[in-house]
Amino acid sequence: MKTIRIAVLASLTPLAFSAESQSVSIHFRAMVGDKKFACGQSYEGIGTTRSRITPRDFRFYVHNLRLIDESGNPVPLDLDQDGKWQLDDLALLDFEDASAGCINGTPEMNDHVSGHVPAGHYSGLRFTLGVPFNKNHTELTSQPSPLNLTAMNWVWNAGRKFARIEFTSSGMPRGWVIHLGSTGCRPNQTKTTVPTQCSQPNRPEIEIAGFDPGQDVVIADLASLLKDSNVDTNQPNTEAGCMSAPNDGDCVGLFANLGLPFTGKPAGVQKFMRTQRGALSAAAGSK
Repeated sequence: MKTIRIAVLASLTPLAFSAESQSVSIHFRAMVGDKKFACGQSYEGIGTTRSRITPRDFRFYVHNLRLIDESGNPVPLDLDQDGKWQLDDLALLDFEDASAGCINGTPEMNDHVSGHVPAGHYSGLRFTLGVPFNKNHTELTSQPSPLNLTAMNWVWNAGRKFARIEFTSSGMPRGWVIHLGSTGCRPNQTKTTVPTQCSQPNRPEIEIAGFDPGQDVVIADLASLLKDSNVDTNQPNTEAGCMSAPNDGDCVGLFANLGLPFTGKPAGVQKFMRTQRGALSAAAGSK
C-alpha cells in the first residue's frame, strides 16, 4: 500500500498535489478613450491633431504573466493550454472580429488569459507585451496556435508582430498602422536566418498595481497610446505609421507611451494599459 501511494503522489504536478491552487482569469478590454473598441466604429479627438480614426485591427501577444502576492512577490500564472489562444506562457488577445473594415482579421475574439496560481490574495499584475525570444524567431507553418497566424508574422527574421493595431485617419484615409516588434536582429544574411540577438527587443514590461483579478479589468487604451502621435501624416520614405524602425519618427510618441526607449530617448512610464477597478463585478451586477 505504501508503494502505491508514493507512485500516485509522484505523478501529480505541484499545483495539483497541493490541492490549494485557484483558477484565475485576467480580463482585458480594448478601449479608445472612454469608448469601447469595435470594428466599424469611428472615434474623434485622437492624437496631436485631434483626428478621427476608424479601426482595422487590434491584437497583441502577452507572456510571462505574474500576480503580486501580499508580500509583494511575483507569482507566475500557470496558463491553461487551450490549443488556440494560449501556448506555454504566451497568450494572444484579439479584439477585432473581421467585421466592417477589419478585413484581415478573424471572427473569433479573445479578451482574457486564464490559468492557475497557488491559493491566496493577489493585489497586482505584471506581464510582458510581446513574444519571448525563443518563440519569436520560429518558422510560421510549423508552430501551433497562436504562433501560426500569418497576420501576426513579419516576413523578415525580426519574428512576430507583438502588436498589430491598424486604422484609417482623417489625414491618412489609406491607413496608419502600429506594428510593434523586435528590430536590429542579427545575423540577417537572409530572411530565413535565425537571429541570435536583436538590438531593439521592444518588449515593454507592464506593471499594474492594485489589481484584483476577481474584480478588475486591464484596459488597453488606443487613445492614450496615440496621445503624442500625429496620425494624419507620415514620415517620408517610411511605411505608413510605425513599424518599430529606430529611424522612424512616427514611433517616438508611441514608444514613449509604451514605456520603451527609442533612439537615445530613455524609457518612460507606459500609458497604454491601466486598471478599471470593479469592472467585472459591475458587469455581473448589470445582468
